[in-house]
Amino acid sequence: MDKIRDFLDFILIQTDDFNLHVYNILGVFLIFLLARFTLWLIRKYLNLKVNHGSLNEGNKYAIYQILSYLIYVIAILFAIDSIGIKITVLLAGSTALFVGLGLGLQDFFKDLVAGVIILSERTVTVGDIVNIGGTIGKVKEVGLRTTSLITRDDIVMIIPNNRLTSDNVVNWSQNKKTTRFHVSVGVAYGSDTAMVKQILLDCARENPQIKKNPAPAVFFNDFGSSSLDFSLYFFSDNLFRIERTKSDLRFEIDKQFRESKITIPFPQRDLWIKQMPNNS
Repeated sequence: MDKIRDFLDFILIQTDDFNLHVYNILGVFLIFLLARFTLWLIRKYLNLKVNHGSLNEGNKYAIYQILSYLIYVIAILFAIDSIGIKITVLLAGSTALFVGLGLGLQDFFKDLVAGVIILSERTVTVGDIVNIGGTIGKVKEVGLRTTSLITRDDIVMIIPNNRLTSDNVVNWSQNKKTTRFHVSVGVAYGSDTAMVKQILLDCARENPQIKKNPAPAVFFNDFGSSSLDFSLYFFSDNLFRIERTKSDLRFEIDKQFRESKITIPFPQRDLWIKQMPNNS
């Protein structure tokens, strides 16, 4: 026992005002081990709630992220106190330093505050399909400072959380997994509009990525300058790869139009050259 006591009391760092013993290091280790164990229990409990259907994956992720940050902050404070450093003294002696850091890290703290808002309000969560500044991606991870997206080109983008709260962000997954999209097409004047409508509806119904309910719909938008303009509206839950669905739909529409002798026109202009009278 004396040897163990002597080992724990062994001084690793010694100054006039501070001594770091072996038992201080062990105390820090135990504090973080307890924090990890607490988070493990929280994760188990949240997974249980998800399996019972009383909590979804998005809520679970947000709750776990907030609690993990909170628990680690508390663990760090206890760890600092356990090695003999008083938090109040540390804060009082570092006021000037914190002011300087605050001025230099304004954007950093903005991102932190935005991260807390995002995680608490769940405006953006893991798995959502979002459009940020024209870039469409699937949310991979929401952190306290940054959010990572996977684009349709399988490129990972790191977005500062401040952008998610200050810029215009379109979240296609916020309300429902199924979202409405459309494909526009123009046909030549004189085409059978009833046949055009039927072909567009048939093409949508034959596509396996398009929902049967709600049913697709065709709208006659306008009499264009060189075409009769239609839009085919449809619902799909293939949000991330919807451009592929639209492309397949356009291929099929073009094929059906060719077979039915329906022409997709292109803009044409007639140029009249007026001959000036010869005054000579």
